[in-house]
Amino acid sequence: MTGRRNQGTTPASPGSGPGPRDGGGPATGRGARGILGTSAGRAVVGLLLPVALVIAWWAATTAGLFSPVQLPSPASVISAGIDLAADGSLWHHIAISVQRVLLGFAIGGVLGLLIGSLLGLSTWADAALAPLVGAIRAVPSLAWVPLLILWMGIGEDSKVTLVAIGAFFPIFTNVYAALKHVDPHLVEAGRAFGYHGLRLLRTVQLPAVVPSVFSGLRLALAQAWLFLVAAELIASSMGLGWLLSDSQNNGRTDRLILAIILLAVIGKITDAILGLVEQRAIRRWS
Repeated sequence: MTGRRNQGTTPASPGSGPGPRDGGGPATGRGARGILGTSAGRAVVGLLLPVALVIAWWAATTAGLFSPVQLPSPASVISAGIDLAADGSLWHHIAISVQRVLLGFAIGGVLGLLIGSLLGLSTWADAALAPLVGAIRAVPSLAWVPLLILWMGIGEDSKVTLVAIGAFFPIFTNVYAALKHVDPHLVEAGRAFGYHGLRLLRTVQLPAVVPSVFSGLRLALAQAWLFLVAAELIASSMGLGWLLSDSQNNGRTDRLILAIILLAVIGKITDAILGLVEQRAIRRWS
């Protein structure tokens, strides 16, 4: 009798019960990882919010919540872009701004890498130059504009120099801080193999800080675009920053929003290209 009663109360085995097949959490997690595990999936997910914003923008303008001067419709902005592209001025604005950013970013990035390496590796250089560099870093970007115009005029030199100033400090700060925290045992091992000076920096120390270097480069690129707009808003006759200022003065909000969108899109494209270079460098050096 006892055995018969126990037959209906046998405990469930540890593997029984609801699991992934019953729609539990692990399956959902695998689905999310599957979507985000590919570049195409991540791109689609990343486009969801921008598309939603455009739809909300279109709905707000269609409902008349804003006047055309305050917020023109997406169709008006597209039409403004087509008009500027038709006469070729849009491509000229884009080309001149991209050229200024790339030149200033290259100059500021190289100087930031060199001076950051110098201060990060030399105690004497750190003690002598770090206070001055820190003080210069605290100067706002617009404060440089009158001085650069006075020294260099309103030509390309002053604009590229301002962009270079903006690009210099992020890469300098990241390289300087990263080299300060390189594992000393790694450096000693490099010296034991006969590496010194630039060879030690190139072979041992810089590869150890590649992620920090590229973090600084990506911040420097973003700063370069910010400083470019500051330069073109004040002293320029071409470029996307000038298009912003000119559109404001003429009440062309459609062109103003077009310039903002172009700055965002081109800035993201350049950052994505730098991200691809970063992946290759990390695979090569890490």
